[in-house]
Amino acid sequence: MPAEPETPAPLSRTRRPHRVEALFSHGRLVAIPRKEARRDQLLAHLADTLFERERSYTEREVNEALLTVHEDCSALRRYLVVAGLLVRPRDGSSYRRGR
Repeated sequence: MPAEPETPAPLSRTRRPHRVEALFSHGRLVAIPRKEARRDQLLAHLADTLFERERSYTEREVNEALLTVHEDCSALRRYLVVAGLLVRPRDGSSYRRGR
């Protein structure tokens, strides 16, 4: 008796996470994502690549680092602080890597 031909399994429709690199063009951030999950992914990437653990930064140093990727350094700095990826004392005198 001939074997029945196997039908191919349906292609998986699960989404792969988007790579952070897709947000950049020529090393510059094209836009700050509006979706919170995507923005959190970007912020974690920025914290990991721009700021060393156990080092203190002035606001000027934070701004200069963020300006290397996007002109709105104030928004990025604020998002990083709100996300707990950068922490600062109440007087705002310095910044350190958070979680």
